[in-house]
Amino acid sequence: MTLPKGNYTPEEIEWFRRIFDEFYESIRHFAYYKTGDVDLSDDIVQEVFLKIWDMRKKVNDETVKSLLYTIAGNIIKNHYKHLKVVYNFQSQTKAAGGSTAESADEPIRIEQFNQQLQDAIASIPEGPREVFLMSRIDELSYHEIAERLGLSVKAIEKRMSVALKVLRDKFGYKI
Repeated sequence: MTLPKGNYTPEEIEWFRRIFDEFYESIRHFAYYKTGDVDLSDDIVQEVFLKIWDMRKKVNDETVKSLLYTIAGNIIKNHYKHLKVVYNFQSQTKAAGGSTAESADEPIRIEQFNQQLQDAIASIPEGPREVFLMSRIDELSYHEIAERLGLSVKAIEKRMSVALKVLRDKFGYKI
């Protein structure tokens, strides 16, 4: 990540590098588990660190970790609020007679399916989505997920069934 242009002290730059190196991956994973979208999680992490940079003179080293997660969570919430507004607008447009022409072109259909899949994963409630992604992406067992989240294996099974039900409802077939 490149810092914005300006006059910065070596201490400020070193502080930021240390924070960035220490927390980048964990914030990125947090954003990915919350959104289910790799590109979006990268954008969110970049925005988080830009905000931390802007706040660098006010940030306490002891609370920087929780601040990073709070900023990331707020950015994610704002993103979904924006998506809801866009969705409502598109729904109104379709109801007013707008059309959505589908192309028979294979790459376009694949791209559309991938977007539908990303949207479907994003529509899974947070807890079940986190379990689903840990199981399917990180290939963790239910027991490993339960240990990481501090939950019982039964709770993980329940969350996974919720996630799979959402996906089945969206796509109409077994996942």
